[in-house]
Amino acid sequence: MNGTESESPGTRRRDPASEGIRLQKVLASAGIGSRRHNEELIDSGRVRVDGEVVREQGRRVDPETAVIEVDGERVVTRTGLVHLALNKPRGVLSAMSDDRGRPTIADFLTEFGSVGLFHVGRLDGDSEGLLLVTNDGDLAHRLTHPSFGVPKTYLVEISGPVRRDVPRRLRSGVTLEDGPVSVDAARIVDIAASRVMMEITLHEGRKHVVRRLMESVGHPVHRLVRVSFGPVTLGTLRAGRARHLTRHEVGALYKATGL
Repeated sequence: MNGTESESPGTRRRDPASEGIRLQKVLASAGIGSRRHNEELIDSGRVRVDGEVVREQGRRVDPETAVIEVDGERVVTRTGLVHLALNKPRGVLSAMSDDRGRPTIADFLTEFGSVGLFHVGRLDGDSEGLLLVTNDGDLAHRLTHPSFGVPKTYLVEISGPVRRDVPRRLRSGVTLEDGPVSVDAARIVDIAASRVMMEITLHEGRKHVVRRLMESVGHPVHRLVRVSFGPVTLGTLRAGRARHLTRHEVGALYKATGL
């Protein structure tokens, strides 16, 4: 023996450069564009992998673990992930099943294959509007964890007249039975006869917090609609319909939660 042992095929070290999938193909699979377009993005230094600008066309990556960005926006490349926006109708439970046979959000997700999907946070049965549905556990955890402070915006219909200081009181903070809470923004957006519509933005996630807030200032809620969750908006999505989030929306949610 000369002190140098030859490696057998079974013990030979892996060469990371020869593993994974070519970066331009991963980007194409994520919906960024054609492979040729993605090669141009790489050539121009607009693509980062794990924080490093990549200009090498032959670069291979693992789409399940690599953090890939284009123009500073995260591109989610893990396979099998589903991210949906649902306009939950009033009277529907934020649940995937109910042993009492009541309508649930699963009734509106059959075309997406509801196995493995779950809702991010919840809207109570009498509330309606935007609900995010996914099988992305990491993202869902961060979206609902109070430390990340992802804002949510609601339209609330209340009886008028409304004192001019109500929005200010909400912004200053109100003490509820489970502690103080304040909103990020509050404004009156419409007045029709005795009904007033207010827009409220907050990052709190406590149960029935918007309804309890409004009751505490003397204006019980008649109707509550969530119109945005972080960067995702309800838009023109009809009640009872769901859609896939765009890659820009998913990337923005990842950015908002530090993923």
